[in-house]
Amino acid sequence: MGFLTYADIENAVQAILKHTSIQPRIGMILGSGLGLLAESVASANKIATRDIPGWPASTVEGHAGLLVCGELEGQPVLVLQGRAHYYEGYSMAKIGLPVRVMQRLGIEILIVTNAAGAVDPDFVPGDLMLITDHINLIGMAGLTPLLGPNLDEFGPRFPDMSQVYDRDLMALAQQVAKETEIPLREGVYICLGGPAFETPADLRFLRGIGVDAVGMSTVAEATVARHGGMRVLGISGISNKANLDGETVTTHEEVLEAGKVIAPRLSVLIRGVLRQL
Repeated sequence: MGFLTYADIENAVQAILKHTSIQPRIGMILGSGLGLLAESVASANKIATRDIPGWPASTVEGHAGLLVCGELEGQPVLVLQGRAHYYEGYSMAKIGLPVRVMQRLGIEILIVTNAAGAVDPDFVPGDLMLITDHINLIGMAGLTPLLGPNLDEFGPRFPDMSQVYDRDLMALAQQVAKETEIPLREGVYICLGGPAFETPADLRFLRGIGVDAVGMSTVAEATVARHGGMRVLGISGISNKANLDGETVTTHEEVLEAGKVIAPRLSVLIRGVLRQL
């Protein structure tokens, strides 16, 4: 039917608990080419997501498909190294399963990252953008991870979305960026269905409605997180320039290449945030 049951979530949780005794406080979802941070987790238990019942497996290069449990900067963490996307054929509810599992495990904070294309013409590849808000264009059309019977164990039928991205966590990220001299832009992110990259007309439309960066993930995960009362910090790594005039070609290889520049900066920023929490 395209929606999750509590039993679906519990089956995945029990499979994970067979592999780790760590009680994580912070969950992380790392986007395309940004999995570097997961390699730094200490005392790590690595679980192949294909071994977790019902877990949506990623089929995209740059997404390792691992769940890493351990410690990072003294914080117990659960890190999803790679994610699944709607364009891979999963329902939005299925894409939200990892976040539901994190909630069931008692995780309080979700740090979610992605590789995103610039819509703001001032953004350049390698930039980091703090997500201050998002436009849920797909959700407006009905493709929402909250479709179906409400999971009352997690949150209300009609969750508030006025502050999806936690303001205290944003302020912390800004403070760390200033101290470490990492340029940190801010802006509004939008998730489109993909997998085709946007046309110049698409990008001009998005710019007109107030979008700064565009990708194919994150919004469904953040929506589920807020439904369940988690605090969310979102960061986009800008992987390509805005192609507003149709003069440049965007490729996934370009996205992965930009990740080599973005990942070290992202790692420093997130580590700094973890140290402050």
